[in-house]
Amino acid sequence: MIGHIIDVNPAHAARGRKYVVRKGKTSVLTAEEARELLDSIPLVRNTGRRRKGQAESPKPSVVGLRDRALIAVMVYSFARISAVLEMNVRDYFVQGRRGWVRLHEKGGKEHEVPCHHNLETYLDEYIAAAGIVRDPDGPLFRTAAGKTGELTRNPMWQQDAYWMIQRRAADAGIKTRIGNHTFRATGITAYLKNNGTLEHAQYLANHESPRTTSFMIVGLRRFRWMRWKRFRSKALRRSDKHRCGPDCRSIAASGAAMSRTGLQGAKRNQWNDNESESPVHIIDAGTHIAPVRSRL
Repeated sequence: MIGHIIDVNPAHAARGRKYVVRKGKTSVLTAEEARELLDSIPLVRNTGRRRKGQAESPKPSVVGLRDRALIAVMVYSFARISAVLEMNVRDYFVQGRRGWVRLHEKGGKEHEVPCHHNLETYLDEYIAAAGIVRDPDGPLFRTAAGKTGELTRNPMWQQDAYWMIQRRAADAGIKTRIGNHTFRATGITAYLKNNGTLEHAQYLANHESPRTTSFMIVGLRRFRWMRWKRFRSKALRRSDKHRCGPDCRSIAASGAAMSRTGLQGAKRNQWNDNESESPVHIIDAGTHIAPVRSRL
């Protein structure tokens, strides 16, 4: 507007409202819901025809094994759906007697993450049933040829993964509105609820800033606040019962230190790439979230 009808823009000093994002909008599943979803996927299908005197012959469901492995990779490795679908068969490998996944993240970055033992089992069973071990340059997660139950050599698209997740969630009775990004946020939230550090979660999620990682945490602050309140109430009851004086005051002080640590938590897990310990806290074989402490 300078140099035309008026010399000065009258709205130059006006400022719009500042938009501040303090909480992410990604829906997150609980540990029980994630375990129910993985366990609800059928892994066997009947291929025999229902005729007189002919019994049905059960065979491994390659599509079910594929869907379970795909969801597990996103939960256990905090991977983006785009990075998972771009994986080739060779991107799942063994190093130091442990399975690893190589993720091709956005921006051309390669990111390697250690596998949980459940994830190793899911990937091994899927690759063996699909018979793709001799095709290392082929896509790891492939589309199905109609209702035949056989896989093609074409990679899955994000739309295919989205509709697969909606179908599996409906079969499992999950009412939460979820998407492809839900499992990434679920894994991060579960890891931090098990005293994982924000730095390790940022590294595993391949985020540039820890602020981005904290956006994906749903209910974590309330969870740690309630845990600190229970810890403090136990310390006060112990103080009233035993009247231990300085000892109980030190316990209360340590509880206050836990509240000040925020997302970092009072316990910090140290992880060395050369050791056989992983900081990944994810869904174990039970129905809860538990830390991985596997020593070879």
